[in-house]
Parts: sequence; C-alpha cells; structure tokens
Amino acid sequence: MKQYDIIVIGAGSAGLGVGIAMKRLGFSVMMVEKNDHRIGGDCLNDGCVPSKALIHVSRQVHHSRSVTRFGVRAEGEVNMAEVMQYVRERQDVIRVHENAQYLRDTEGIDVMLGLATFVGDTEIEVALNEGTTVRAKAKNIVLCTGSLPQQLDAEGIDAVKAIPGRVHTHQTIFSLESLPKHLLVVGAGPIGIEMAQAFARLGSKVTVVGSEDRVLSKELPEVSALLQQRLEGEGITFKLKHKVVRFPDIQTAEIKSENGPVESVPFDVVLVAIGRTFNFDALNLSAASIELDDKGQLKINDYLQTTNKHVFVAGDAAAGAPAGTRYFSHGAEVHASMLVTNFITPGVFEKKLSYDNFSWVTFTDPEVATFGCSEHDLKKRNQDYERIDYDFAHDDRAVIEDYEYARMILSVSPAGINPFSRKILGGTIIAPNAGELVQELIMAQQKGLTAGDFFNKIYPYPTASRVNKSVWVDEIGGNLPAFVKKGAKWLY
Repeated sequence: MKQYDIIVIGAGSAGLGVGIAMKRLGFSVMMVEKNDHRIGGDCLNDGCVPSKALIHVSRQVHHSRSVTRFGVRAEGEVNMAEVMQYVRERQDVIRVHENAQYLRDTEGIDVMLGLATFVGDTEIEVALNEGTTVRAKAKNIVLCTGSLPQQLDAEGIDAVKAIPGRVHTHQTIFSLESLPKHLLVVGAGPIGIEMAQAFARLGSKVTVVGSEDRVLSKELPEVSALLQQRLEGEGITFKLKHKVVRFPDIQTAEIKSENGPVESVPFDVVLVAIGRTFNFDALNLSAASIELDDKGQLKINDYLQTTNKHVFVAGDAAAGAPAGTRYFSHGAEVHASMLVTNFITPGVFEKKLSYDNFSWVTFTDPEVATFGCSEHDLKKRNQDYERIDYDFAHDDRAVIEDYEYARMILSVSPAGINPFSRKILGGTIIAPNAGELVQELIMAQQKGLTAGDFFNKIYPYPTASRVNKSVWVDEIGGNLPAFVKKGAKWLY
C-alpha cells in the first residue's frame, strides 16, 4: 500500500485545482477518475467548454442573418454535424493538457483510472479499469465527485426516452448530429436559457417551460424581464409557472400551470435542465464515518470538512456546506484555493467558505453578469446601501452598437459628505459582453476602490468599459450637495 500526502477523488475543475496546486507545492498526490475522458469534469466534457463553443457558433449564424438591413443575404440551413464537430475540436484542444498521461508526465501526479471506494478513515481502494485493484492512504482526502443532472419525472417519459436521442440533459445534448425542428427546454435557469437561445439562433423552434415565474430566478426581477423580452424578440416561446405533466406520445408534451388548462407542446427533442442531484453510493462513505444530511448531501462545515476530519469536499459535491455551493467551474476554484491555503497554513491563515466576492455570468445575448453582495444579502446583514440603476441609452458605445436597452444596477455605500468616497458592494449588468464589462467592477468591489478612483481614470473613447465611469459621473454629478457647488463657485 502506498502512502500519499493527499488523495483527490475526481478530476474535474475542483480536483485538478487541488491536485495540481498541492503537487507543485511539493506534496505527493494521487488522483482518481473513472476514465480518461472524464478528466476535466463537467466543464470540459458537458458544460462550459462545449456550451460556449455552441453559443459562439450560434452567435455567428445569428449575426450573419442580422445584416439583411444592409443588403447582405445569408442563406442555407445549419449543418448540425459540422457544428458539433467544431465543438469537439475545441474540446480536444483543451484536452491536450487535461488527460491522465499529461498529468502523470508533466505534473507528476499519480493518476488512477477506475472506481474509488473507502475502506477506512484515510484509506481507499481503487478498482482499476484494467481489472486490478490498488490501495492507498493519505493524510487528507478530497472528494471532488461533482453532481448529476436531475431527471424529469413525468408520465410517459420512459416511452420518449426509449427513442434514442429524444430526451437529453446537458451531458448528452452535444451528441446531436441533426438540428431539432422543435426543441422543448424544461427549465429556465442558466443552462436552459443559454441552450434555448443557441438552438433558436441555429434554426430550431424553441419552447421553454419553467416552474418559476421568471427566467433566471436568482437574478433581479427587472434583469430577468429584460432578458426574457430580448429572447422573445428572437422567437423563443416561454411557458413560465408551468410544469410538464405528461407525454401522451413520443412527440408531444402536455404542460399545465397551477390553475390553468392543459396545453400541448410539440417537440422533436427535449432538453431537461431542472437542477442537480448527487449519488455517493459507490464511495462506501460509511467505511470512513462520512455522513450525509437529510437531503442526501455530504455533511460539511465552514471549512469544507466532512464528519471525517481527514476528508474534505470541493466543487459541486460541496452543496451541503453551510454557505451552500455555486455550480460553476470558478466556484470549484474558490473551494480549491481555500482548501490548499488551509492545508499549508493550518491555524494561521485558515479561511472559512464565503461567496461575498463571488461573481457569475450567463452567456446569453445579452449576457447577464452578477457580482458581490446581493441586495438580499445586504438587507439580511442590516448593511446600509443605496441602489444605482443606470441605463445605457446615453452611452455612446451602446448607441453605436445598438444596445441602448442595456442596464447596470449597482449596490453602493451610502453617500456621505464626500460623494467620491462611495464604494461598490455588488451589482448586475445586462448587456452584450457584460462578462467583460463587469471585471473592472469586480476588482473595485474586492479591493475597495472608490467612485473617485473611477473619476480619475481616463478611458479611451469610445470603449465599452467607459460606462463604469459614466455611471458615477451621472450619479455624483447629478446629485452634488449645494455646499459643494457653492464652494466651487467661491474657488472659481
């Protein structure tokens, strides 16, 4: 039996983050993944990479069809097989440095491909895919086993699933080789909305069924409403506060609101994007005294530690943490960074899990970028703040590129005697490339930059990011106290 400093089970974003960092710091690391193709996890194989590649293609198709007003005509139908080939090619580029051989040869990590099972508090057995087994121990073990897409439970769905390629989750949708004529998306969260727009732009007729009263229910209501309006303008049909209740045949879904009539929705393909679930059965957690909560999630403390003090969790699998989790690759990065810091500085710089500086982007068009503390969080903490609601109607870059509809909503510290000392606490932007526009605001929030810092920065004209200064120019310039104006006149 071999002894390691650390064993990482799962080689997705979280596992790679912990394993590579610890190895580069000089520790011996063993990493276990089910098979070579799963290295990179959801992000590379089923999530961020393929979805953003598909969105990229759909955006190009949409732009080519949007120039008819200038006399240019784009004709023909999308070749879905070629689209998916492009997606796979992009994945393969990244897979060059996310595979078992690379991790062994370049990073020096002992990678085992097979199924890991606990046989003691700090000991595991791996049933290797080649048919043998190995045992290993470590001072600490980190579970980075990810999550699974939640399945849709509705009468008749088994008959639909029996037809190959008819029902998909985000893990299988990228296997499509032909474009659906009618795509039914069940779920109006980020995955469902991103894929709905992508397929609509490629040429599918798309219907989105969501149980909530708006799309992207974790965003501000006005942001959700604006995004839905833009998507409806592209021909997407929304059935919100509805649920799929039955599949009477293999090409029709029946949906219903709480008190409404049953409606029929035709489809060729169903994409189910209704949430995440977990399955830890194969790990034999009881052998390591690791407990689950009443939701079937791992019991975890603020340090991502399980009921076994030597076993920690990172990534999607950390949903049971007191602060919850964030189902993003960079959420896994937060966990990995925190764990590595705590491993090498125990009791000195030990960190608790916090998402106060967290941000995320939904890659629709327009994009939705949210960062920092939400208004809900600020109210819960009884923290004083003021809201700035800024539209882009007078932003020159927005006028030039036709996105005057865009909005920025910020939570900022209250105005005091010195209006230039105000700080950003959090906010949301809905605009094209909002994920890039927001980066400067994220830095300002994390580093405590003030309104004065934005005033003193000279932005090249007409860059899109000038809006980050314009919001303060309008806010402060339009609300200067009388004594400031009087003092300025006296000095003049």
